[in-house]
Amino acid sequence: MASTVASDKRPGYGQLLRTPGAWTFLLPGFAARQPFAMLTISIVLLVQHTTGSYGSAGAAAAVTGVSMALFAPQGGKLADRFGQRAVLMPGVLVHTASVTLLIVLALTDAPLWALFAAAVPTGASVPQVGPMVRARWAARLPGSPLLPTAAAFESVTDEFTFVVGPVLATALCTGVHPAAGLTAEAGLTLAGGLLFAAQRRTQPTHGRPALDGRAGRVSALSVPGVRVLAVAFLGIGSVFGGMQVSLTAFTEEIGQPGMNGLLYGLFAAGNMLAGVAVGAIAWKTGPRRRLVLGYTGLTVAASLLWTAHSVVLLGALGLLVGLFIAPALIIGYTLVDSLVPASARTEAFTWLTGAVALGQAAAVTVAGQLADGYGASAGFAVPLVGTVLALTTLVALRSRLSPRATGRVAARGIGHRVPVAVD
Repeated sequence: MASTVASDKRPGYGQLLRTPGAWTFLLPGFAARQPFAMLTISIVLLVQHTTGSYGSAGAAAAVTGVSMALFAPQGGKLADRFGQRAVLMPGVLVHTASVTLLIVLALTDAPLWALFAAAVPTGASVPQVGPMVRARWAARLPGSPLLPTAAAFESVTDEFTFVVGPVLATALCTGVHPAAGLTAEAGLTLAGGLLFAAQRRTQPTHGRPALDGRAGRVSALSVPGVRVLAVAFLGIGSVFGGMQVSLTAFTEEIGQPGMNGLLYGLFAAGNMLAGVAVGAIAWKTGPRRRLVLGYTGLTVAASLLWTAHSVVLLGALGLLVGLFIAPALIIGYTLVDSLVPASARTEAFTWLTGAVALGQAAAVTVAGQLADGYGASAGFAVPLVGTVLALTTLVALRSRLSPRATGRVAARGIGHRVPVAVD
C-alpha cells in the first residue's frame, strides 16, 4: 500500500539494500532480466541480416512482443496463484528452446511465416523477472516508506540492463556473428532464470486471498487505474521500439552500423540517470501530477527526434528522451501498489510490462516499414505518435489513478477510504 508517512527525506538506496534477504534475489534477478533488453534488437539484427529488410525484421520482433504482451499477464496471474518458481522453471526451458529454433530457421533462410511461428513461443515464454522482483520487494516491505525507493531502484536496474543489453547484443551481432546476440540471450535466460527460481525463501506467499480485507481473488485488469497505466505504458513501449529500429536504420544509412549500440546506450543512460535522481528526491508533488508532467516532457522530447541528422544531435536527443522515461515508469509501478491488492500484484506488474512489450511490438513493425519506405528519419515519427496518444488518454482519465480504499472494512464489507500522504 502507499506509504502513510510524509517525510522531508526519502529513505536512501543504502537503507533499501540492507533489507534482509534482498541480495539473494537481486543478483540472480539482474542476470535473469538482462536478456529481456537483448531480445528485440537481437531479432532485428539477425532477421535484417538474413532477409535484408527492416520491415521483415521489425515484424518478426513484433510477433515476439505481441506474444509476450498477451501471455505475460497470464504468467503473472499463475505466479500469484502457484508461486514464481512454478512458472519460471518450465518457462526458461521453453524460451531457450524457442530461441534456438528461431536462430536455426533464420540462418537457413526459412520463410517469414516460419519465423513468426517460432517467435510466438519465444515471446510467450519470456521470463517476467522484473515484475517478480518488484513483487518480492512489495512482499518484504508492506506499507514501508522504502517502497517508492524500491520502485526507483528497480527502474534504475531495468534501465542499466537497457544500457548494457543493446550494446552487448549489437557488439555480438556485428562483431562475432549475426546470431550471437540471440545465442547469448538464450544462455543468460537459462542460467539466470534457474538461479532466480531457486531463491524460494524470498518469493511472495501465493494462493491466498488478498491481505487488505477483500475476499476472493481480484483480477488486476479489473482495476480502472491499471488499465489507464497500461495505456500509458503502451506509449513508453512505442518509444523503445521506435528508437531501436530507427537508430539501427539510421546508423546503417550513414555507414556506421557499430554506432547503433552507443546511441541506444545513451538513450538508456538517460533513463538510468533519471531513475537514480527520482529515487533520491523527496517529492512534494503528488504522483498523478508528476506522471502527467513527465509524460508531457517525454512527448515534447520525442517530437524532436525526426529532426536529427547527425550522430551527435541524435545522441543528445536520445539522452533527453531517456531522461523522461524512467520517471514515468517509476511512478506507474509505484501507483500499482496503491491500486491493487497483494494477491494481484505480480499480475498487475506484468500487465504494465506486457503493455510496454505490445507498444514496442507495434512500434518496431511500423518503424520498420517507414524506414524501408521513407528512410530512417521517418521511423522516429512512431515514438511521437505513441506518446501523444498515451498522454491524451492519461490526461483524460487521470482521476482513475486514485488509490483504492484500504485498511478499514465496515461490518457489511464496505471499505472506508482514509487520507494518505503522498510522496
